Amino acid sequence: MNLEPLFVRLDRIAGGRAAGRTIPEDMRWHPSTRRAFVWIAWLLAAEIVLGVAAVVAAIVLAASGTVVPFAAWMRALVVLAMTATLFYFAWRAQRGFYWAYSRLRLFSKIFPVVTLVMAAIPGLYPLWMVTEQIVFSLILIGVSDVLDSEHMRAAFPKPPKGHGRRDTAAVGT
Repeated sequence: MNLEPLFVRLDRIAGGRAAGRTIPEDMRWHPSTRRAFVWIAWLLAAEIVLGVAAVVAAIVLAASGTVVPFAAWMRALVVLAMTATLFYFAWRAQRGFYWAYSRLRLFSKIFPVVTLVMAAIPGLYPLWMVTEQIVFSLILIGVSDVLDSEHMRAAFPKPPKGHGRRDTAAVGT
């Protein structure tokens, strides 16, 4: 079963007009690029384990009679969904899609900030979840660090200005 047409549709939704833009094959298969994506896969796998552990912890606590706040349940489930999305971005970026690299790089910078701000709100989450959020943020900062390396920025250069946009000067001629 070939699922690539479905992924191309998802790419179009997530990547917009530049969804088909890819990096040169030599950069995609460069040992440093491949090594970076191995690190990213391991870091995101750690995020999945952390997210599953948070859900399991909430279930165990609730089963033992401890009240688990609704915010903690939602946070645990949202983190799993977010991490799955980050895995998708990493997989598509590894296949050379610029949009996926760009999204992964952006979200690996934004999510830790949001997560740490939320963790700092007194009483919003139990201590175990605050700890989980801090570890989650540190791992994502590691992903961001890998993506911001000199090699990765060279492998995924920013598209030329106006790439994927209609030329407004030619409209009406």
